[in-house]
Amino acid sequence: MLAASPASAADDLKVWFIDVEGGQATLFLTPAGESVLVDAGWPGFGDRDAQRIASAAKEAGITSIDYLLVTHFHMDHVGGVPGLVSKIPVKTFVDHGESIETDLDGKKLFDAYLAVRDKGKHLVVKPGDKLPLKGVEWTIVSAGGKSIQKPLKGAGKPNTACAGFQKREVKDDENGQSTGSFIRFGKFTTIDLGDLLWNKEEPLVCPSTKIPPVDLYITSHHGMNMSGSPAFVGALHPKVAVMDSGARKGGTAEAWDTMHAVPGIRDIWQSHFAVAGGKEHNSPEDVIANVAETPDSGFSLKLVAHKDGHFEITNARNGYSKQY
Repeated sequence: MLAASPASAADDLKVWFIDVEGGQATLFLTPAGESVLVDAGWPGFGDRDAQRIASAAKEAGITSIDYLLVTHFHMDHVGGVPGLVSKIPVKTFVDHGESIETDLDGKKLFDAYLAVRDKGKHLVVKPGDKLPLKGVEWTIVSAGGKSIQKPLKGAGKPNTACAGFQKREVKDDENGQSTGSFIRFGKFTTIDLGDLLWNKEEPLVCPSTKIPPVDLYITSHHGMNMSGSPAFVGALHPKVAVMDSGARKGGTAEAWDTMHAVPGIRDIWQSHFAVAGGKEHNSPEDVIANVAETPDSGFSLKLVAHKDGHFEITNARNGYSKQY
């Protein structure tokens, strides 16, 4: 076990990977004290996910969320927003615009979000836009089914894996509309694409890369094999991955193997032990926040990144911490 840097250090970027049981809720706190929450988990369960986010916010020392970035309008990402705003104020809502899912369930979900979004500030983003943060460069690389056209700094190299890229027959729903972010803090880099689909990843890395290598890959789509192609993950060349899977959602053997095969990757941290993967397609228990399917324990992972590029991740379940 390696000791982590003090959590009170004011010049670090801190990230909480909050367990919302196979959805997403990731809280970023910048050195300037600005907060960005990516998604808000599920509705229901006695406001379970909203309470877990509020607890992380309390640990972070904040009483409001500066930016709530909703990657896309699916239940496990936007469903928890109404419960969240009842517990902690949100200043600005960030999303890709309108939902493309207009069936009864999709409309009901989107209307519930609109009811709270319309009471605050609202920012519609497109690829190439940046969130106005101090000391952290937050670039939108995908939104509304489109992606950036020009390589970011450090990208632009040909990707030889593109020759073998094979598209998949996957319904192009709100997943494919996901608002994706590339985040740079000093020498530290990470990426979060929500549930961006396999075929939508291709323009970001083929025929040449538009995204530079990252230190941390926040696994797309909870480790489901509708995302995370070898051409895409290999181009990112991450040192570490964090997979926000549930016990029985995401964490597929294929996605785990793809990440595990990246040369130089050191660890895959997981929100949950993935039942579908079995022992051979899960990481050691030290780097899994929740190892039992029941009870619903809700342990989180926390990352502290430093400007010189090194970072550490800590498991709230067992206190295990590792530096990279």
